[in-house]
Amino acid sequence: MLMKKFSLTLAAVIGLGSAVAAQAAEPAQINLSLARQMAAAAEAQATADHANDVVTVMDAGGNIILVERMANAQLASIELSIKKAHSAVFYKRPTRSLEQDVAHGLNNVLGLPGALPAGGGVPLIVGDTVIGAVGVSGGNNIQDNHAAEVGAAVYTKQAH
Repeated sequence: MLMKKFSLTLAAVIGLGSAVAAQAAEPAQINLSLARQMAAAAEAQATADHANDVVTVMDAGGNIILVERMANAQLASIELSIKKAHSAVFYKRPTRSLEQDVAHGLNNVLGLPGALPAGGGVPLIVGDTVIGAVGVSGGNNIQDNHAAEVGAAVYTKQAH
């Protein structure tokens, strides 16, 4: 009886250790506070680049956590920033790479559902897991991409 009790206890401890290790390996999720920090960094970069942007932060499922519109940003940029973030989550790569594919003649990218081949969508990836994305629109594609990368870097710093 004592041996059986000991092995059950040992199994429980091993199981608990595995659960703790699995929890420790889980990447940090994006909450509203972190999304606000990411948006603030992207907006600061947009301001430095003389752009009036809209910033969207999404989770891994393509759900919007935050959308912020800077003063004087065009209304179309709201939808464009959402589509850039969505594209980055669903295709697991920056929308800038889709833009470059089209520039190199790979026009089949234009037919991919939900793909937006314009710089400004940056996925947040830990290992090979997409955690979310930042989408920025309002400047030119280079400015938008730069601001999105700066916003995404906030997550990277927090996660490590």
